[in-house]
Amino acid sequence: MAKLVYLFKEGSADRKALLGGKGANLAEMTNIGLPVPPGMTITTEACTEYYRLGRKLPEGLLDEVKSKLAVVEEQAGKKFGDLANPLLVSVRSGAMFSMPGMMDTILNLGLNEETVQSVGKNTGNLRFAYDAYRRFIQMFSDVVLEIHKYEFEEILDRQKDEQGIRYDQELTVESLRSIINKYKELVKAKTGKPFPENPFDQLAMAIEAVFRSWNNDRAIVYRNLNKIDHDLGTAVNIQSMVFGNMGNDSGTGVAFTRNPSTGENLLYGEFLTNAQGEDVVAGIRTPRPISQLEDEMPEVYADFVRIARLLETHYKNMQDIEFTIERGRLYILQTRNGKRTAQASVRIAYELAQEGLINREQALLLVEPGQLDQLLHRQIDGDAVLNVVAKGLPASPGAASGQVVFDADEAERMGKAGKTVLLVRTETTPDDIHGIVAAQGILTSRGGMTSHAAVVARGMGKPCVCGCEAIQIDYVKEELNIGATIVKKGEVVSIDGATGRVILGQVPMKDPEISAEYTALLEWADQYKRLGVKANADNPEDALKAREFGATGIGLTRTEHMFMAQDRLPYVQQMILAESLEGRQEALRHLLPMQQNDFYGILKAMEGYDVCIRLLDPPLHEFLPSVEDLLVETTTLKITGENPALLEEKLHLLKKVRGLHEFNPMLGHRGCRLGISFPEIYEMQIQAIFNAAAALTREGCKVLPEVEIPLVMDVNEMKFFRERVTTIAKETMDREGVTFHYSVGLMIELPRAAMLADELAEFSDFFTFGTNDLTQTTFGFSRDDAEGKFLPDYLDNKILKDNPFITLDRKGVGRLMRMAVESARKVKPEIEFGICGEHGGEPNSVRFCHEIGLNFVSCSPYRVPLARLAAAQAAISDGEVVGTR
Repeated sequence: MAKLVYLFKEGSADRKALLGGKGANLAEMTNIGLPVPPGMTITTEACTEYYRLGRKLPEGLLDEVKSKLAVVEEQAGKKFGDLANPLLVSVRSGAMFSMPGMMDTILNLGLNEETVQSVGKNTGNLRFAYDAYRRFIQMFSDVVLEIHKYEFEEILDRQKDEQGIRYDQELTVESLRSIINKYKELVKAKTGKPFPENPFDQLAMAIEAVFRSWNNDRAIVYRNLNKIDHDLGTAVNIQSMVFGNMGNDSGTGVAFTRNPSTGENLLYGEFLTNAQGEDVVAGIRTPRPISQLEDEMPEVYADFVRIARLLETHYKNMQDIEFTIERGRLYILQTRNGKRTAQASVRIAYELAQEGLINREQALLLVEPGQLDQLLHRQIDGDAVLNVVAKGLPASPGAASGQVVFDADEAERMGKAGKTVLLVRTETTPDDIHGIVAAQGILTSRGGMTSHAAVVARGMGKPCVCGCEAIQIDYVKEELNIGATIVKKGEVVSIDGATGRVILGQVPMKDPEISAEYTALLEWADQYKRLGVKANADNPEDALKAREFGATGIGLTRTEHMFMAQDRLPYVQQMILAESLEGRQEALRHLLPMQQNDFYGILKAMEGYDVCIRLLDPPLHEFLPSVEDLLVETTTLKITGENPALLEEKLHLLKKVRGLHEFNPMLGHRGCRLGISFPEIYEMQIQAIFNAAAALTREGCKVLPEVEIPLVMDVNEMKFFRERVTTIAKETMDREGVTFHYSVGLMIELPRAAMLADELAEFSDFFTFGTNDLTQTTFGFSRDDAEGKFLPDYLDNKILKDNPFITLDRKGVGRLMRMAVESARKVKPEIEFGICGEHGGEPNSVRFCHEIGLNFVSCSPYRVPLARLAAAQAAISDGEVVGTR
């Protein structure tokens, strides 16, 4: 079997897939000479083998661990389980991609009733030894024995109450001894077995528990949220313990080489004296700013500043560093690319390039495209009068208002019901991940800027205020107290993650301000991308917004949205209900100037750019009342006997609606099939487009209308419509005495169209893929039914890796797209290809569009910047992972 365990000195930063991100970075730091406590990494392959074997440790794994442990003992000058000078270790997870807090960690492993006495004797501090032992029992029991930690917390709180103290570090030796005894009694009562004393048994059980944690609920939710492969597995890092709780010359902390909220180039972080690492990240105590370390331990601080800059220069990225100080000596426990807000991500990428640490291509790869979307959302209006009732730490910028909820499960339920919620907790834990996903923002009463809530919220782009000690939460009454103010569950509270303010009630918002760094980064992106980026827009306002965000055309204008407007719906219904051609034409005569005005506004807004206008696509019954509504109305009118004329009108409408009913309207009488049955409808729309184009041309505007035919399946359909478009265009230009450029194309939404693209190309100037419908027709899914009923089962059971309506299905839909591009360009090399479904703004799908040689993607206006960056990354990344993840 392949090697399953590597000493830190045997690894390197480029082996993250095998050693996990944490293990690879520990190896890299060891090899560049940083003060890293010695240790080893069990590979991700061992984890995948553990699951392949039905959750059994691979044969020979523990023998390898023992062999490597002997080397670690020699490096540390201590021996695991030794009564004279025992080595204690931490056991931590470490996946390829950072998953902060999602999997499990055990510290102080190797302590038992004998070694704890040795640690106390060797350090001259029995209180420290007992404190480490009680932490170990609680953590091991929670992670390995699956006894919930709150049961241990209750014992701890009772003991503190008896001693009359507030903080853990105030516990006496006698109190700690009592807590340890009670912890062990709890373990025996819960498991029927005594707490394990043998250090190597502890280690074996801990390794298996970390492997198990790869598939705990919160880890699965996090991977789904961040598109991380469920088959990667986690590494396990076994590292010599160093202690930050050995007195006031010891401590622990977390720091970023730059501010993760703003991107400012200043060391940013927190530390606690006489504490262990989980005290910082768990929010158990509110830590102090890293700058104050300079006053307490100036030499240590200077050393840390030097190492922080060295790590940033080495990794060419902002670093998130965990450190411990043991009796005045600094140790680096971990470094990784730091999670950061969207604002910080853009600023850091730009400034690292300006400082010459990276080039522009590398800077573009540092920003995840989805982060740009966060920068375009609204903030609190600075002119608003606010009822600020408390202030905490500004942990993640942005603003949110929502109904207060105190439970993650309830937040998820209310979120699914369409309500906006604000999750309020004393502190969050990784088990709250589903509630954080559902909430608009997070507010906690404890914890610092590097607590779990802060890190996870920043990664999601959600506003968060932490450590707001002014709020007191009563979980039983489901209310929070802020001085004399009581806020009950369901009442609205707002937070400002940029300032830490907590505000009663809903707050007014304003549009965001775009930074110079953001603008520069997107200008760099435009220099590298090969895909054009257009927008989907159905009105002049959206078209102008798209131009503002950098769109170079409109890839899709949906004319059915215009038909739904209240001023024209009566004429649309009149057209549908007409019994003759003359009746339909009378209704269309009213609709023509309305449609012309629509197209005039959009073409003018996008002067000089292509505007692709799709002719009417949905089935006609969508413009009429539903059968159910009409049945209720007619039944009521029959029973009451009121207004017989209205009853007759409603009965006629009901008959027509029933006549238009289809068993599967998605595959029925819609798209260009309407234009075949009722050519006068499409002719009215085509005439409206060219009338608008002619009017603008006379005004001196350069317009580039594109007429798009939806749901084409055969070349004869395209020939039929091409002839009509050409005729109407010529007649309009002759009549108006102007000349303008136009083009005709089709939307590929059916597999047959993709397979016959070479034939269709003869009568088309361009193709766009309507990947929403193409996905439906390729999979045989009705999107609304699939997503609401059975698609989650396919994702949960890993039958499908991704939701194909969110991330483009490369194997099926993508293969049809590739086939269409290749076959059409063989007969017409200059033909243009684009995509205008929702996939046009999804980074992975944009990458695929680049790979198969499309000319452009089109997406909603607010996703245009995202698509611009994703297109640039596709051009320069050569398949590598982008962003800070």
